[in-house]
Amino acid sequence: MPLYFLLLRVFKMKLLTAIIKPFKLQEVREALVDVGISGLTVTEVKGYGRQKGHTEMYRGAEYAVDILPKIKLDVLIEDNSLETVIEAISKTANTGKIGDGKIFVTSVDDVIRIRTGETGPDAI
Repeated sequence: MPLYFLLLRVFKMKLLTAIIKPFKLQEVREALVDVGISGLTVTEVKGYGRQKGHTEMYRGAEYAVDILPKIKLDVLIEDNSLETVIEAISKTANTGKIGDGKIFVTSVDDVIRIRTGETGPDAI
């Protein structure tokens, strides 16, 4: 069996995707730095779940806002950091109100740093 496939079995990584409220971004980023996360991807997104939007007034007229602004964070980590990172995001992003967001965990087979060709955890 080629060495590449053997390495895939040794390294276990996860991609955490978190959807959070925009005003919580800085706090969550700081919490992730505190637990040793050195990089993440941030995307401005819009969506809805149980929150289902709200109504606003504009020039005296009421209208529905049913797609809400959110922040999507993608963090690639080794398996041994999984619980720590989930706890950091969960505690920091929690307001106790509807619409706090979700965390999705996906298994990652491999990662390759384009510049150097490093693979696995060395490429994180």
